[in-house]
Amino acid sequence: MATVILQNDLIESVADALQYISYYHPVDFIQALNTAYEKEANPAAKDAMAQILINSRMCAVGHRPICQDTGIVTVFLNVGMDIQWQGDMSVTDMVNEGVRRAYMNPDNKLRASILADPDGARSNTGDNTPCVIHYQLVPGDKLEVHVAAKGGGSEAKSKFAMLNPSDSLVDWVLKMVPVMGAGWCPPGMLGIGVGGTAEKAMIMAKEALLEPINIQELREKGAETRAEELRLELYDSINALGIGAQGLGGLTTVLDVKVKDFPTHAANKAVAMIPNCAATRHTHFVLDGSGPALMEVPSLDDWPEVTREAGGNVRQVNLDTVTREEIKDWKPGDTLLLNGKMLTGRDAAHKKMVDMMAAGEELPVDLTGRFIYYVGPVDPVRDEVVGPAGPTTATRMDKFTRTMLEETGLMGMVGKAERGPAAIEAIRDNQAVYLMAVGGAAYLVAQAIKSSKVLGFPELGMEAIYEFEVKDMPVTVAVDVNGESVHKTGPQVWKQKIEIGNLLK
Repeated sequence: MATVILQNDLIESVADALQYISYYHPVDFIQALNTAYEKEANPAAKDAMAQILINSRMCAVGHRPICQDTGIVTVFLNVGMDIQWQGDMSVTDMVNEGVRRAYMNPDNKLRASILADPDGARSNTGDNTPCVIHYQLVPGDKLEVHVAAKGGGSEAKSKFAMLNPSDSLVDWVLKMVPVMGAGWCPPGMLGIGVGGTAEKAMIMAKEALLEPINIQELREKGAETRAEELRLELYDSINALGIGAQGLGGLTTVLDVKVKDFPTHAANKAVAMIPNCAATRHTHFVLDGSGPALMEVPSLDDWPEVTREAGGNVRQVNLDTVTREEIKDWKPGDTLLLNGKMLTGRDAAHKKMVDMMAAGEELPVDLTGRFIYYVGPVDPVRDEVVGPAGPTTATRMDKFTRTMLEETGLMGMVGKAERGPAAIEAIRDNQAVYLMAVGGAAYLVAQAIKSSKVLGFPELGMEAIYEFEVKDMPVTVAVDVNGESVHKTGPQVWKQKIEIGNLLK
């Protein structure tokens, strides 16, 4: 008798899985990150990992998103050929209905980030659908489902190349990883697909990220295939680059490297690389006709109890009274605790403000002497002031930076990861500063936000201009008034330290 999969069983299972991964990290990721945290020697990188671990435990307890970017959903379906379906929707529609229910759940509403007409109006679909689905028909009478929610910051750093057959894959990866910067929120995983065709390599790279973190077990066992040899070589070589957590410099940049390969044409060597960020979100379930899948709740004992260690370079900053003279004393790598009122704005708000200034129109807010936070928060639930509100990738605002600093009197910016050369020059020329908040610690950051109100562009939803009042919001000075960037100096210093350490072994 064939297995019958009920329409609502798949819908409910997808919805439950997406809620589950929004607030539960995979346990293997937490264990690997904690191991990296314990051995980290760079205080700034160690603090960044501490924030991610503390945030993860808070999310597991509070059932709120690990990151404000709750991702674009990707689903891999292995469909048993003996399955029968009961329902009036296509399987694609069932999966999308599951996504819709998950993201609109009033108890833990997730941020809708999917925009239709991607090169045109870019209008938000409102419920994070449609998702990306991959099907494979396999023998058997079960439905195997892998569900992932991939943040835009890490997806944006995906790389692809059609190498010549004689080209070194390792050399290409080691050239690409530094170019990726820190916008993918390391430490995380790298998925690499080798062979097949262009699209096959990309799909394999994405699939590889669904596998468990087990690089240390592989090291103990020893490599048996070329793919396993590549994993070990790349893991060591990438970490030797010294990029470190959040790009601040340190011992751990990747927690694992996954490699999948496929036979290819004699003239080709397709190589795809996709990073998974510190907000690693994926799970797996099987439907056998007995009802919806039950997600196994992990034990909180699997999460380490980490506390942040305040160093001697931590200082309190009052955003309501801070002066340009005061920010001249801030040095790259300094930890600040921000207090007072701070504006928010990201891609859409920046474009709108720049267009208004070009047209001679008055902005909805006065930016003189203010700080702006690059964020698109999750909607609040229950008694929250704001939902998880971690930083978005700052480089997307680089092209607006000079205009914003010179035309508005903006004093500082807060975002995720590094700034590009043009933005750094604008910061230096205008004696401004750029501060970095930790990507992957969105719920922790949100606890520092004590009030929130929309001041401009309410039609932009999560991309509107808010005013947050914050208390002790932790940030790191990333670019000072002289244009010195911790994302350049940190990795350089730690690459040298790792090289010296390896020589002394």
